Amino acid sequence: MQKAFILQLSRIFIERCIADAPETLSVLSRFSLPVFPVDDPREVYAWVSAGRDPVQRGKEVLFLCRNRGPFIRNCPGTRYYLCCGYMILHVGTFCSMDCAYCILQSYFHPPVLQYFVNHGDMLAELDRALQQKTGRRFGTGEYTDSLIWEYKTDLSRLLVPRFAKQSYAMLELKSKTVAVENLKGMDHQKKTALSWSVNTEDIIRSNERGTASLGARLKAAARCESWGYPLSFHFDPIIIYPGCENDYEKVVDAIFAHVSADSILWISLGTFRFMPDLKGIVRKRFPDSKIIYGEFISGLDGKMRYFKPLRVDIYRWIVRRIREIAPQVPLYFCMEDEAVWEKVMGFVPDENSGGLAGMLDRSAIAHCGLDKKPGKIRACPKTSESNF
Repeated sequence: MQKAFILQLSRIFIERCIADAPETLSVLSRFSLPVFPVDDPREVYAWVSAGRDPVQRGKEVLFLCRNRGPFIRNCPGTRYYLCCGYMILHVGTFCSMDCAYCILQSYFHPPVLQYFVNHGDMLAELDRALQQKTGRRFGTGEYTDSLIWEYKTDLSRLLVPRFAKQSYAMLELKSKTVAVENLKGMDHQKKTALSWSVNTEDIIRSNERGTASLGARLKAAARCESWGYPLSFHFDPIIIYPGCENDYEKVVDAIFAHVSADSILWISLGTFRFMPDLKGIVRKRFPDSKIIYGEFISGLDGKMRYFKPLRVDIYRWIVRRIREIAPQVPLYFCMEDEAVWEKVMGFVPDENSGGLAGMLDRSAIAHCGLDKKPGKIRACPKTSESNF
């Protein structure tokens, strides 16, 4: 197991108002680091911003604090592309790993590794959402990696049993690590799925600093499968480079060499897309990276995207290989329009059945043993043909 890259910190900041909270003391007991109480979060942000590389400095400190906003948020999709209807469970921000393409480098100003300790507020909000049936699929991997916290917190031991005791929704934990040991022996009732972002060995080696190798991720997935957890995989971001088609085919083959198709909830695909200001950050922090020099065009959401024919070609290549091996596994695109769906998949998720969100909900119902009676159906918006 690869532990070395998880939470390698130089200091811990704590918000003074939660300094004596049980969750804070529990986390602090697992570190031997200098601790600096602060009255205002801006003190932490100022310290991080003063560094030569604020992004790297933000990965070297941990800020234990309250979440003052909502813990549960809708997936930040746009009306131009089909959205999966994922519900974000906001447990913390940023990541200790360092991927060249990571949008969090420019999303937070500055980026700081924060862990929210007001768990009572989080669980109360989660219980309300589950009772009101506002979403089928929840995940903690939007603003952070779901499993980087596992060596120093009890987060999975808090959330997995919470989802196990109800039968309407499931939790997806998405990661690039192998931090799965805490999940062994839990009575999860299949209400938690373990998920990995995957990429080619070339991209992992050159653009994903501090992450587990592809083989290590898939071995961790196999362990979780042996413990009865459903699985999912995300080809995101797909990077186009000479020879990538064969490399991504090898990733597909490796997945099914390690786990059974019957254990897989879904596989998503999404090509590299980024806000324009990320380009300068990648140039500065990853001078040897080539990922920003592809054939990009500004998309309808303001992000730079590969020209649509290029996206369609690489999607077709990967989808073809997955369907050859496991035709029954649900596949979906992350933030693509109806034209791409039609050209690659041969269909568009039916809005009368809840669109893409409804399609994924049905897979969750089948694999996780969820109640079939629907709550609030979230239909995906219509999109139109374009070159973006």
